[in-house]
Amino acid sequence: MVRIAIRTVIVGLVIGYASALSVDKKTIQLPLKKVSTVTHARNIVARDAARLAQYKQKVAGSSNVEERQTGSAPVINEVFTYLAAVVVGDQTFDLIVDTGSSNTWVGATTKFVATSSAVNTGKSVEVTYGSGSFSGTEWTDTVSLNGITATGVSIGVAKTSSDFEGTDGIIGFGPEDLTEDTVSGVSEFPTFLQDLVAQGVIGETILGVQYAPPAGSEDEDTNGVLTLGGVDTTAFTGSITYTTAIDPWWGVDVSDFAFGSTSLGTATASAIVDTGTTLVYVPSSVYSKFLTASKGTLDEDTGLVKFTKAPTSNFSFVFGGTTFTLTPAQYLIPTAQYDNWGITGSDFYTFINDGGTEAPDTIIGFTFLEFYYSVFDTTNNRVGLAPNA
Repeated sequence: MVRIAIRTVIVGLVIGYASALSVDKKTIQLPLKKVSTVTHARNIVARDAARLAQYKQKVAGSSNVEERQTGSAPVINEVFTYLAAVVVGDQTFDLIVDTGSSNTWVGATTKFVATSSAVNTGKSVEVTYGSGSFSGTEWTDTVSLNGITATGVSIGVAKTSSDFEGTDGIIGFGPEDLTEDTVSGVSEFPTFLQDLVAQGVIGETILGVQYAPPAGSEDEDTNGVLTLGGVDTTAFTGSITYTTAIDPWWGVDVSDFAFGSTSLGTATASAIVDTGTTLVYVPSSVYSKFLTASKGTLDEDTGLVKFTKAPTSNFSFVFGGTTFTLTPAQYLIPTAQYDNWGITGSDFYTFINDGGTEAPDTIIGFTFLEFYYSVFDTTNNRVGLAPNA
């Protein structure tokens, strides 16, 4: 298990100010754990593929949970993910930080025990993620991240869940639209971040995320920042490139993929910026050209692209008119981390993978976000990226 303690910077707002960026920041130490339960890389690929298939099925128009589960790839519950210690009532739960979904729910491992602040709404709740699902009852309760608290938050309490062993559930930071039809008798409901704004705890419905790649083979480090209510200007360099978000996820358009000076395609791809996905997925046409240009091959054992000799060219794409680049040291899995991926041998592997031909065909997962600061701005309906500081 890889544990990473991550600071959270909460940006407060004095009533009457126009922006959360115009006031002093209140810095809170919030431990997040970057958890690995992986025994083999192919299980990560299977889990991500199931999540991607779920996105594609939603685009295809299936809104029924059972229908969307049909055709999901078989998954062994092994994950790399970031967990937040979230207090619901007076219990602490380890919840996955997920910008690809919007429900907050508990009870996968640690069972929920109602206290005086909890209210059972009597409504059923059900969500499937492709790589897992849960169903149960909606409650409202007090939710806190190290003392940053909202009351009356909608919480799913799982009666049953699948493929969430080792975690307690999810804290969803996706757009409100993703809550649609997940709770019986309710069209949509506010997310935890929206509740914080409505109750005056923070000023704007903005989440800033700074993750960091592992160094060496360590299993614990303090090297990241979450920002609720604005952006942390010390977490990135240069300026943030923004583009309008595409419903219903934190969807964006990306284009002009390249490997070094070799174009991999100029067509615009439909992408999701997703902290809940591990790898980076690109359209099949881009992926195929990437294999040819990089002299990589699909390794059937791991499900990853393998190189007998480490590439020397950068991988890049264009987002919002700005080129974002990964060096080989950034897109290759560090050899010091092979044990954490269940990889053996002396070959080289990348986290760039095949996203298929149907939209969404591109996922910007957290292995990319460990090098770029990301901003999920509900207030202005946009997504931003900037190089990590």
